[in-house]
Amino acid sequence: MTQKVDILLRGGTVVTMNGKYEVFEDGAVAILGDSIVAVGPTGEMDQAYSAAEVVDCADTVVMPGFVNAHTHIPMTLMRGLNDDLRLDVWLGYLMPVERQFVTPEFVKLGARVACAEMIRSGITSFADMFYYEEAIAEQVAEIGMRALLGQTILVFPAPDAETFEDALILCRRFIEHWNGHALIQPAVAPHAWYTATPELLLACADLARAFDVPLHTHVSETKLEADNSVNQNHMSVVPWLEQHGILDTKLLAAHCVHIDEEEMFSLRRVGAGVAHCPSSNLKLASGIAPVTQMLKVGLNVGVGTDGPASNNDLDMVEEMRLASFIAKVSTSNPTALPARQAVELATISGARAIHMGDVTGSLEPGKRADIAVLDMTGIHNQPHFHNHPDAVYSRIVYSTKSSDVAHVICNGRWLMRDRALLTVDEASARRDAIEVAKAIDEFVIRRESSPYNKLVLLSGVQRQESFEVQVKVPMSDDTALRMLLDNDAISVSRFAHYRQYDHYFLFDEGDPDAARLRHREDEFINEAGEVTQVRVRLTLIGEGNREEFPNAVMLSRSRWLAAADRSLRFYQEYFAPARELSFQKDRQRWHVLYKATDFAINFDRVLEPDLPGYFMEIKARTWSRSDAERKAGLIAELLNICGLELDSAERREYTEIAISTNMEREAA
Repeated sequence: MTQKVDILLRGGTVVTMNGKYEVFEDGAVAILGDSIVAVGPTGEMDQAYSAAEVVDCADTVVMPGFVNAHTHIPMTLMRGLNDDLRLDVWLGYLMPVERQFVTPEFVKLGARVACAEMIRSGITSFADMFYYEEAIAEQVAEIGMRALLGQTILVFPAPDAETFEDALILCRRFIEHWNGHALIQPAVAPHAWYTATPELLLACADLARAFDVPLHTHVSETKLEADNSVNQNHMSVVPWLEQHGILDTKLLAAHCVHIDEEEMFSLRRVGAGVAHCPSSNLKLASGIAPVTQMLKVGLNVGVGTDGPASNNDLDMVEEMRLASFIAKVSTSNPTALPARQAVELATISGARAIHMGDVTGSLEPGKRADIAVLDMTGIHNQPHFHNHPDAVYSRIVYSTKSSDVAHVICNGRWLMRDRALLTVDEASARRDAIEVAKAIDEFVIRRESSPYNKLVLLSGVQRQESFEVQVKVPMSDDTALRMLLDNDAISVSRFAHYRQYDHYFLFDEGDPDAARLRHREDEFINEAGEVTQVRVRLTLIGEGNREEFPNAVMLSRSRWLAAADRSLRFYQEYFAPARELSFQKDRQRWHVLYKATDFAINFDRVLEPDLPGYFMEIKARTWSRSDAERKAGLIAELLNICGLELDSAERREYTEIAISTNMEREAA
């Protein structure tokens, strides 16, 4: 007596990707509900099972659906917007667009476009990181794909959260709503260590552990990121993340291009997954991840497309093939990452990397029915040889195209049948995407005349968010400064002496907080008074926001940094500012620790315009109003230590002081 099942896929070459790598050249898969009941030779399966729906899979490969281990699916709507740029420059273009356009409806449309593309590529599961993941989850669940969805958490304002505290609350609610869903696995997604603070990383790790959900973050994507971690944190990226609890979670580490063997062992020890994104890393010139070494160490490595704005597609067949090719060329070894292993990375190893290996990634009884059926009749895939047991893997990796995907099932539900999408209105998504592109085009064109766009077009930029709480006090001499530095409660960690020559281009003459471009030359001075190093750079300082506290000022503004490799005259003519302002100062800077909090103390003598006396500036970086209030209180304590009165504090920035001084002198 046969067992009744819902679907029987029969007569194809079944590639199971199970522990034995079993392949049934004339095989079948029986599906009941959302799960696989049995896999085996067609003859045996025909005798054991009768199905409501029998599908002839002759001349096909029946295999696990691909697992896209890292992407940002709503960025389909920014595909091709700004290409052929370095990562920091590309982000400089993309982030303003995100702030302007990203809404729940935007991400839903981007998800529809992405899911249609991924289904056509044979993808049934993916790991995403973006904003408004609640809205993405609704769309993805309706379409019927399996996904690990990470709610992005940043230290600076994002489209869906003004502060990282807001983002944490949003993430918690998202997890509470979706945890345990049949298709959606919510996750915590701090973007990267360099867009986080230690407190943010610790809070994200705590949240992930509290709900036992994965944590998805970028790790060592670029050499600049890796070098900055060593310079700023005095350790590599993985140890820094470990120090802040990230490795105590179900970690999915995206990219890992610039990690060493010790970091690999650390990731393996905690069962972390790695998402290898070859196309994106090559296109952005981020480098080639040491995948063969990772696999030798025993890491769970998956393949990811990354976002469609940096790839620019969601084609897992192409990604799998490229992963194999670059592993070979980077090691000068044609046997590196052979075809079977490449398929493994795109299926079961990818599933393990995103912490879903127990439910998907292979065709085995009890696992979910996540299946891709590949048509192998195309002329580009002819002829077929059978003398080697791994020949089918070679056909999949080296000859197959994503257009060969004929059928896709996820969780036992048909998503595509005979190349026709069943759960996404592809034509409607395309029409809506075209309209969004028109609006983005108009926005970008409007920005072309701005200093920001001119700077981006001229030179690479690196974006920074600057949130500072500070106070500036005029002084006649350095007595109060010495009193402060000599206090036992103050610990000095670093000192620097330099002269700064600033030339400001002002674009809104009447607003001191408006955007301005600064050309700065720093001369670093040694103990003998000699110049040891000179650095010249441009900084476009975005429009500012300030909040007054009783004893300090909190300033927040965005900054984009670029190397200044042309003459000052060139920049004057290129940017054509409304007004220019020169400013020079001699600065001594101490980095100090007070009550376990870092502060910078600047002792400045303003040379141009010539201002009497000195200014002592105490400042600290911050990331939220509550933190700013705490640090403002500590600043008041520091002033009290050196006998300075809050009433004497100067609330203005140096540019405002200079503008006011010049106006007074012109009036006189």
